[in-house]
Amino acid sequence: MSRLVLKFGGTSVGRAERIANVAAQIAREARAGHEVVVLVSAMSGETNRLIALTREVSVLHDAREYDSVVAAGEQISSGLLAMALQQLGIQARSFMGWQVAIRTTGAHSAARIEDIETAELEDRLARGHVPIIAGFQGLGPDNRITTLGRGGTDTSAVAFAAALGADRCDIYTDVDGVYTTDPRIVPKAQKIARIGYEEMLELASQGAKVLQTRSVELAMVHKVRLQVLSSFVDPAKMKAEDIPGTLVCDEDEIVEQQVVSGIAYSRDEAKITLRDVPDKPGIAADIFGALDNAGVNVDMIVQNISEDNKTTDLTFTVGETDVDRAVKALKQGAKPGEFGEIIADTNVSKVSIVGIGMRSHGGVARKMFETLAQKGINILVISTSEIKVSVLIESEYTELAVRALHSAYDLDAD
Repeated sequence: MSRLVLKFGGTSVGRAERIANVAAQIAREARAGHEVVVLVSAMSGETNRLIALTREVSVLHDAREYDSVVAAGEQISSGLLAMALQQLGIQARSFMGWQVAIRTTGAHSAARIEDIETAELEDRLARGHVPIIAGFQGLGPDNRITTLGRGGTDTSAVAFAAALGADRCDIYTDVDGVYTTDPRIVPKAQKIARIGYEEMLELASQGAKVLQTRSVELAMVHKVRLQVLSSFVDPAKMKAEDIPGTLVCDEDEIVEQQVVSGIAYSRDEAKITLRDVPDKPGIAADIFGALDNAGVNVDMIVQNISEDNKTTDLTFTVGETDVDRAVKALKQGAKPGEFGEIIADTNVSKVSIVGIGMRSHGGVARKMFETLAQKGINILVISTSEIKVSVLIESEYTELAVRALHSAYDLDAD
């Protein structure tokens, strides 16, 4: 008997018939003798509807009331799923985040989990019950409902798996696993059977949207084995040779390491260049301090070599939606004379290669640069880590770059 935490996303519970299908999957696990805890998202589109309502009522709304409203979506889906399980003869009960309780920080709409009280859940599991918990939400220090931000249900599920010592955390979504790249761009993309935490974290942070970065980071810290599955595929009807999903696990569980495991991309990028930046200590600290104070996250950074030892150009990337805020922060927060012209460009994309094998193999970056050069793709900015190389390119070349790199690293399926 295993202890499993199952998470179902919004598309999985988007309609009554889908909720019935999810209930059947949960019932199958429970009847197999497993202890099952379920985390559920709001029905597809429901959170967006609730957010729109808050903005319609009050543009400058109270963040605490905002969380109270948008957390309601998960309450509905958890209650409906509990009812569907009861129809199948499974003893199930829905729980809100505050009932468990999931203790969080007080940062409304961006709270972080600090502790989970598991006594009630342990008692329920011992009696053969299936707790259905509303994801995405918790209880702040002031006993107000908090939400964890977009993708918070994934994070909730991993946190419960860690707190309960679960054997595995299964993330059910609308895709059947993690692929070497986006199959919509590269039809020959392959599903990855196993991938390490670090690789998955890099892929998620560089644009792969299967798992949220926070959930992977939490899984890596607590060594929670994650499995990505599709709620629209019936495991009982799969062929023996089919891979049921993707397991995100420790490197030691992976027999053969690929040099490059996947190609990720992000179109939601913007490049900002500051001209005539004085070449002296403290300027960069002031510039990026102003951005940090405005809540703007900076990703890739490159500084040109000063030809006259007086001024240089500084280029960095931010999220496309943060461009206006970044420019405003620089104009208002920087000191006079710290830079000249500000040039913002949203016509860019980031493409990344990721793989644990890069630690022990040379020439990986060279192949990337040569492949892009052969396709006539100019590199604007380069950023590297131990297992990743990212480049910024003009957005019109995104799909060409992804396809070319996928083939160059022998990731195409036969």
